Amino acid sequence: MKRLLLTASLLALAGCKVGPNYAVPDLPVPPRFVEATAAVPGTLAAADPSRWWTQFNDPELDRLITRAIAGNLDLQTAKTRIAGARAQEREARSALLPSANGTAGVNRVDFSKNAGLASLASAFGGGGSGGGAGGGSTPGQGIALPGSGITTWSIGIDASWEVDLFGGIQRGIEGARARTAAAEWNVRDMQVSVVAEVASDYLMLRSLQSQIAIAKAELARQQGTLRLISARQTAGLVSELPQRQQSLQLSNVAATLPQLEARSRDQIHAIGVLVGEAPGTLVAELDPAAALPAFSPALPAGLPSDLLRRRPDIRAAERQLAAATADIGVATADLYPKFNLMGMAELISTNLASLFARNSLQTTENAAFTLPIFDGGKRRGVIAEREASRVEALLTYKKTVLVAVQDVEDALADYNAELRRNAELRRGVDTAQRATQLAQASFVTGLTDFQPVLDAQGAVLSNRNTLAQSDASLLTDLARLYKALGGGWEA
Repeated sequence: MKRLLLTASLLALAGCKVGPNYAVPDLPVPPRFVEATAAVPGTLAAADPSRWWTQFNDPELDRLITRAIAGNLDLQTAKTRIAGARAQEREARSALLPSANGTAGVNRVDFSKNAGLASLASAFGGGGSGGGAGGGSTPGQGIALPGSGITTWSIGIDASWEVDLFGGIQRGIEGARARTAAAEWNVRDMQVSVVAEVASDYLMLRSLQSQIAIAKAELARQQGTLRLISARQTAGLVSELPQRQQSLQLSNVAATLPQLEARSRDQIHAIGVLVGEAPGTLVAELDPAAALPAFSPALPAGLPSDLLRRRPDIRAAERQLAAATADIGVATADLYPKFNLMGMAELISTNLASLFARNSLQTTENAAFTLPIFDGGKRRGVIAEREASRVEALLTYKKTVLVAVQDVEDALADYNAELRRNAELRRGVDTAQRATQLAQASFVTGLTDFQPVLDAQGAVLSNRNTLAQSDASLLTDLARLYKALGGGWEA
């Protein structure tokens, strides 16, 4: 047995690994991001992408993201897949080692009285069964007369080992190890998505609360205008029409509040689920209005080649390609002979008292080659299937890289466009507020009717709401950019 094991070990060491050897594809990427040219100079490497949300200097946002990383259910589900992948990796590694099983048993045989073995039994000194059997044979000889019986006791170990001559098992280990890494990168990718989603929902909540505050302030201001008109009507200076028009304007502004408040509650509920809690858990914490976080222009766009290192989905796709390549080797190894070693060592006796005696030892050794001859093309078909899966994985990897570059370019383009739009909206708000003052002054002096005042008031409310939405869009575009860059996870 020792000689067989030594021979097999030497064969395994001298063996080869069939199938293609994996190398990370060298994919071409642009030398720079086109849309990064409009970014704020000197800020492209100013921020830490792993904790990018801290740029907003908002402790509440920091707390929510910490809770989401710890409690998000999708993230926890992804982590369980790592445990499953690691278990499969251990299973694949176990195939390199021998397997052994312990055996123990007792066997009782009662012979037929008509067995016709009486003369044979007499030749051995007849009499009964040995090893505690009834009858009359010589004890310990294990010979029984017809109509009597024999009991056999045994305990032992059997072992088997498939020698990995052509590397099929090692290729299986490579594939399992790559899938474990892919599962780990998928967890990081899920964390990037969860962090970005919490940040976006939180920024949207603060934007809605800002719009609620704007509507309430505009409502209070227009109520002052209504009191002024009512006083002038009482004095007989204006007709009833301006008062009715202003009352209608007040109702229109007030009607926007319930919808804004409902949307803000929806955002709170969504954040609650993202942190892994009941939708209403965060109402008391987040319902009090707060301003949007302070704006920070840091844009760590870096180089497109950095995406191959930072984007978890790209790293996961690359590991899936490595696993698909290893699968070809596993299938290819089935075309070659298999060499198996088997051995058994047992203690067997018809007498329990002598079971552990040296003379009870019985051994069996076996070495076998299995050579595939004909299977109707089944093995070749499996190899072709695995090769097609590898091509599919390669195309998926290439597309993942292209989509990653597109995500960054889109986020940069949207951010730069929103910067310009935001500046114009701020000028528009100033102009609308000045126009309202002029229209009110003209109405009070009797130079115009009340319609210009109504138009100016509507323009102020619309422009201020649009500006609040633009402020939030700038920050959410920044969050999108960090997500596109793969920010939000730490090594």
